Amino acid sequence: MRLSEFQFAVAEEFGDAYGRALVRELVIDELGGLTPEQALAAGRRPGEVWTALCKAAGVPRERWHGRGRPAVG
Repeated sequence: MRLSEFQFAVAEEFGDAYGRALVRELVIDELGGLTPEQALAAGRRPGEVWTALCKAAGVPRERWHGRGRPAVG
């Protein structure tokens, strides 16, 4: 997943404003106590951050690949 795909997935799943707030403010244990924004800035892969965000926000597993996209593997 590229950063642009991460940003698109966040907006699709959560909406623009709420998605930006989550990325900026939600501290996620799985990311070492960082927000998604901090984790990305620290060099974590966007796909890893997306999965952690999905888990923390209670996104159903079938949508972890992105809303409206077929599951991979």
